[in-house]
Amino acid sequence: MPWGGARRLPPTPLPRSASTDLMPTGTPSEALSAIFWKSEDIAAILRGRGWLGAAYNDAAAPAMSAWLARASDLLGPHAADRTSLERLLALVFSYEARAMLQDATNQAVLTREGAREVIRELANRVLAGGDVDSDRLKRIIDEMKAAVSCRSRDLFLPIRVALVGVAGDRELDRVILLLDAASKLSFATPVKGTRQRMLEFCAALD
Repeated sequence: MPWGGARRLPPTPLPRSASTDLMPTGTPSEALSAIFWKSEDIAAILRGRGWLGAAYNDAAAPAMSAWLARASDLLGPHAADRTSLERLLALVFSYEARAMLQDATNQAVLTREGAREVIRELANRVLAGGDVDSDRLKRIIDEMKAAVSCRSRDLFLPIRVALVGVAGDRELDRVILLLDAASKLSFATPVKGTRQRMLEFCAALD
């Protein structure tokens, strides 16, 4: 990759708005959206973007309906408007590791001291198997805290870059929780689960 052979950059200021703690999945954000998004709103966005296809009407409808409701519960409180909600949903359906590694903000995250160690520990745990649901994500984070010295955004931002493709706030942790269930559903645009994303990311990073 173009920047892979470059020397390590000095610490680069990261987005100060980027939150650094894993969002407790049962606790609403401190700044709840005044809009209460429903699963029908999620479905309408997916259908409009061509992501849903005919899957919502076939035999997998119960599983699809459950996923749409889960997406509404997880992402809705973090979306003040339809554009924000669509942006979060796009992170579920769009992931190209090589392209996102060209982003300057992502590069700043990944060239900081300890970032490669965080990625290595994350990959070992994600690739060990099993869907990354709320409980497993918490276990992975706890194990990584015991294995690496990085804390705060030096720990969480590389995780978000690797699995979501962008460095940002805690709502991205909610996106992670939707990936593996979505990868099992018949969307018109197949979703890459956490394992596939981790493999693609590591291949692009080397």
